[in-house]
Amino acid sequence: MAKRVVLAYSGGLDTSVAVRWMIDELGVEVIAMAVDVGQTSDDWDVVRERALAAGARDALVVDAREEFAEEYVAPALAANALYEGRYPLVSALSRPVIVKHLVAAARNEGADAVAHGCTGKGNDQVRFEVSTRALAPDLEVVAPVRGWGMNREESILYAYRHDIPIQATKEKVYSIDDNLWGRAIECGEMEDPWAVPPVGVWSMTKVRASEPRDVIIGFEQGRPVEIDGRRLGMLEVIDTLNDVVGSYGWGRIDMVENRRVGIKSRETYECPASLALILAHKDLESICLERDLEREKARIEPRYAELVYDGLWFSPLKQAFDSFIDSSQEFVTGEVRLHLEPGSCVVTGRRSPHSLYDYELATYDAADRFRHEDSAGFVRLWGLGIETWAARQGSDRAHT
Repeated sequence: MAKRVVLAYSGGLDTSVAVRWMIDELGVEVIAMAVDVGQTSDDWDVVRERALAAGARDALVVDAREEFAEEYVAPALAANALYEGRYPLVSALSRPVIVKHLVAAARNEGADAVAHGCTGKGNDQVRFEVSTRALAPDLEVVAPVRGWGMNREESILYAYRHDIPIQATKEKVYSIDDNLWGRAIECGEMEDPWAVPPVGVWSMTKVRASEPRDVIIGFEQGRPVEIDGRRLGMLEVIDTLNDVVGSYGWGRIDMVENRRVGIKSRETYECPASLALILAHKDLESICLERDLEREKARIEPRYAELVYDGLWFSPLKQAFDSFIDSSQEFVTGEVRLHLEPGSCVVTGRRSPHSLYDYELATYDAADRFRHEDSAGFVRLWGLGIETWAARQGSDRAHT
């Protein structure tokens, strides 16, 4: 019997061609597996039929939306994870959950290899392969797109010759990857960092609302659980905020980022819910976290985002960071008010039963109970080292 491969299948051009190409060129049986992580444009029955038409022995569809929201997005939100301070890891976050199901399918189907449709210059090849080796080091990883040597036009012609049903045409120049956490758009004229993204590329953030409004997000131990007093699950919170915040045209990112392979890449994203939730969560932490804990957490957050971006979700350091972040969220419970206007989303209030903000210490009014007389000795001791340096060394340096 031919070797069996489970392919991470998106239904797009590359993975559809990959099904037939691996059958013809590698002599393998292919099982296509699509994972639903909240893509907005896919009819899963059509995707399944497309894989079978391309020659797949079977086509599986896994609904992982709840799992993705609860087990992958929620920890990243607790970490305020933004790659290079801007990108909330839309695609990067979905890859480990896809790989988890890819490996499970390989075990269930008796396959000895998994495959992906990533190119040789992108980040996703790293994420798929490193995660696979972390979970199942015995499985072979096949990367047909890296090896077949076809450009986009040649891949389209290959699909036509083999009667593979595809939607891609030479005129459709954009590459889209979306899930419940956001939407990534690249290629076409946007490969010029100076070019303005065409209005037509935006989908989640089309302006549909004009009247200003407030949205109150309730958190419990760092997780969003309510919107305007209505109890919701994590997936429902994200879906609701994507709709509400996106309707004000807020949540767009246009950046040049550093890919794992060393290439700078111009990327555009739509992330209304993810950016709004990170904005609110980080603000709530400002009144709930003790000063040194807040500062140390802020120090590791960029590193956490880098690990996820670089495909190291299943790594010892990432797991250790998760333990630290989980501990930090014990008292991050409360509400944050966001004010929305077209093109704008700002925090206008925050409150918590565990707030470390003490009005009587902070106020300059009559209620002030801060012991001002203690400050003179504190300031003198705080500056003692600098005073000593200035007296012994600083003055000499000032004259040179």
